Amino acid sequence: MSHSATRPVSAYVFDAYGTLFDVHAAVRRHAGDLGPEAVSLSTLWRQKQLEYSWTRALMGRYLDFWALTEQALDTAMAMTGKSDANLRQRLLDAYWKLDCYQEVPTVLKRLKDDGNRLAILSNGSPAMLEAAVRAAGIEDLLDEVFSTDLLKTYKTRQDVYELVTNHFRIYPEAVSFQSSNRWDIAGATAFGFRSVWINRIGAADEYSDLPPIAVLADLQGLLALS
Repeated sequence: MSHSATRPVSAYVFDAYGTLFDVHAAVRRHAGDLGPEAVSLSTLWRQKQLEYSWTRALMGRYLDFWALTEQALDTAMAMTGKSDANLRQRLLDAYWKLDCYQEVPTVLKRLKDDGNRLAILSNGSPAMLEAAVRAAGIEDLLDEVFSTDLLKTYKTRQDVYELVTNHFRIYPEAVSFQSSNRWDIAGATAFGFRSVWINRIGAADEYSDLPPIAVLADLQGLLALS
């Protein structure tokens, strides 16, 4: 599938974790209890969460994203020498109500007011996504929240992105897809979405053969593209 610059955008679709919701917010809330290992633990937690999703998808041995989130935290705590069961539970509880990035409500409202359809497409389990969307107060701005749990697999499987086009009955090139994860942008580009990389941390580019149509520092820049 290929991009088409002539077909108008029919839907704006967003990855959830790292794009709309700050995956490091849970650790920040308890950084005082974690001490100097807080940043390392948070980074490892996220890395292992994603690694487990990829390996599970490749093996065809599905566990939902909450189970992977728990396993990833256990690994991160072990690797940073933490063994506090109470702290573990508090970190997990905090993950259900991650902070959304500051610009998210404003940008989504502007796009919605312009008559666009908005959706989330995420590896997150339905319960996780429902809780995060409710905590951010953006539920009324979204037309759909798609979880890969429907297919019992994870991104970047191409049938995951097809959830969007099948539901809205549109061509891939009519979808503007936003993600902070470069690997997700590569997968969405391969499927045919107009992919916009939200590069919040100034990461180096990868997957040069599957480029996004734009690279933005945050979602605010999306309004200039719409």
